[in-house]
Amino acid sequence: MITQRFEMTYAIIIIAVLAICIFNNYNERLKRLEREIAELNRRINEKGLHQSRSLTEAAANTPENTEAHTIPALSVSEPITDPLPHEQKKDRLAPVFEFLKQNVLTIIGIFTLVLGIGYFVKYAIDKNWIGEAPRVGIGFLAGAIIMGTGHILRRNYAAFASIITGGGIAVLYFTITIAFREYELFSQAAAFMITCSITLVCILLSNYYKSEILNLFSLFGGFLAPLMISTGESNYLFLFTYLTVLNTGMLAVVFLKNWKSAGWVSFIFTTIYLAYWTIEQTEMLNVYFYIITYIIFYLFVLQKYFKKSILLPYDILMLVLINFTGIIGPVYIFETLQYEPVIIFPIVFALLNLSLLYREYVSGKFGINYSVFAGITVSLFTIAVALQFKTHLITSVWAIEATLLLFIWKKSSLNIFKLCFYILFPLVIIAQLVTWTEYINARDLHMVFNPVFLTSAVTVVTTFANLILLRKWSGSTDETSSFFENLFTVVSYGVIYIALLLELLYHISAKPWIVIFSTAILYSILFIFIILLFRKKLEINKILEIALVYIFCALIIGNTLISGSGIVSHYLMGKLSLAFYTTYLLYWIPFIIVLASVLPKSQFLKIKLSHWWASLAFIVAVSGELYNLYVLSNARNISEVAFLTRHFSLLYLPIIWAVLASLFLYKGLKSEAAEYNKIGFILIAIMIFKLYAYDVWKMDNVSRIIAFIILGIILLLSSFLFQRVKKIIRNMVEKKEENTNS
Repeated sequence: MITQRFEMTYAIIIIAVLAICIFNNYNERLKRLEREIAELNRRINEKGLHQSRSLTEAAANTPENTEAHTIPALSVSEPITDPLPHEQKKDRLAPVFEFLKQNVLTIIGIFTLVLGIGYFVKYAIDKNWIGEAPRVGIGFLAGAIIMGTGHILRRNYAAFASIITGGGIAVLYFTITIAFREYELFSQAAAFMITCSITLVCILLSNYYKSEILNLFSLFGGFLAPLMISTGESNYLFLFTYLTVLNTGMLAVVFLKNWKSAGWVSFIFTTIYLAYWTIEQTEMLNVYFYIITYIIFYLFVLQKYFKKSILLPYDILMLVLINFTGIIGPVYIFETLQYEPVIIFPIVFALLNLSLLYREYVSGKFGINYSVFAGITVSLFTIAVALQFKTHLITSVWAIEATLLLFIWKKSSLNIFKLCFYILFPLVIIAQLVTWTEYINARDLHMVFNPVFLTSAVTVVTTFANLILLRKWSGSTDETSSFFENLFTVVSYGVIYIALLLELLYHISAKPWIVIFSTAILYSILFIFIILLFRKKLEINKILEIALVYIFCALIIGNTLISGSGIVSHYLMGKLSLAFYTTYLLYWIPFIIVLASVLPKSQFLKIKLSHWWASLAFIVAVSGELYNLYVLSNARNISEVAFLTRHFSLLYLPIIWAVLASLFLYKGLKSEAAEYNKIGFILIAIMIFKLYAYDVWKMDNVSRIIAFIILGIILLLSSFLFQRVKKIIRNMVEKKEENTNS
């Protein structure tokens, strides 16, 4: 044991001697370098002064300058620079990165030193070299020595000294924690008083040194002190009384020194403590501390506003956060304890912001401050209305807050709010997904006026507001911005679509599956139709527009093949009335409008494949509905469907396809779109192949004769029509050439 002590002592002495030698060597080099730099600066200044005098004398002796006193002398100390056409925006994070770049070794060094002292003390404890009290004494001594070193270096190396002093304070905090938790050398009250004393000393030192960094150390220590000396007892009244005093001190420092970082550190810690208390022990006492916290941080936010009537970007962000976090906690407490009215908090906060809005209005200032207070006021009143209708708290508040952040970004062009919106909006989607899961186990929800749908309605309205606000996008043409724009648009319309669909399906969930399916398809068709109809006002881009048309045509095909035949079958089985089939046919209204007015003006038809996809939807829809009408008019029960299906396929389907092929050929000749001609010929080819390969072997003689006669007549008429139109077009071309030649 004694040998190990001596070995450890010798090792420490050798390391200390080496450190002193290295420090002394580098210190001498730095002094020599400082002397060389000073001498170099002296020579440069002398040379510059000599050049300035020479230029001045030369300018005075020139013949053109007869009035020398009117011409200013050139000076090399005042270089001529061209004014910048646009003032560059300052990078607000640049000072932070610059500080870290210059002091990263110092931060790592002091952290390593604290760890080294801790490991040394632990090693000494493991070897039983020293008792419990001396161990604590070593910790205090080490902390005091480090702080003293920082005090000595404070004048020439301010930032370095602040970090060193902060490391010493950290050693003191950890020493008190170990002395209380591990060795029980102090009572909880004594340990708390000592940690408060350390925090107070740190605050005084930060003000004496005028060091914001040291002030942050004191705040971190002050907020972590309750955790360091905690025994697991939930004395929240004492805890938050202490935090209130600490936040009040922070507020005084901010007003005196304008150290905004202190407010943010206090806000983050206080919010975490309040949230934990609210969840762990929900009681009315929490509300009072929420109100006190709201007042303190509202004063913190408006510190600059009261002095100069301006709101800085991070003040606006804090203003948004404190309003919404100040609502979530008390409203959650009221709902948990079943107190009323829960809307009192958003209304009171809204009235406070309304008074500030009125102040801006009276002063005639309609800038960023006016927009911020207006946005917050409207958002808070909106939350009050939403809560009155019993919407889900977190989902509604986050949705409205996200829209408010986006609104402030559009009004101020401050990217911090865009970043916060991008962070919060996915959380809104996640919260909304959780809300939708309540449909699974919900029973007897009222139509529309139920908590789940009303929450979805808030999300739908705010999401649509987001789309409107983002109509004037940043204008960036890079692929990343375009990708995020398309992704955001798709997700937003997806949220609106799903919110309405789930409410609809919940209330018809007891109906037969075909009713649920066809209703969902019809709703989807109408939803996409509305987007396509107002695509210009909604500023739907080309890619999304084309994708929506493809989906629309796919829904038409699926609706005809599955819904139509399914509804007919259920009607013949007596499970549905004929009125539902009439409702199902409503999809033809948007389908015809899309074919007649939307597609000719859209980007969809510029793609060759799109003609085929739209034509397929039209062919399937016409053929399917004529088949459904044929079955409904001839079948008396479900057993006759198979025979009627075969008869329709053999006799009427070729005729329908022949008529449709003629229409496509006529459309192709009239519009000079070659794709329609190809579709018409392909459809005729399929029809003829089907007739000769399959149908002719299934027909009786009478049906075969009728089919061939009608088909032959249609083909001849189609051929005649084709030849006639072709001749008309040729004559028009010849006449045009004659007019040109004449």
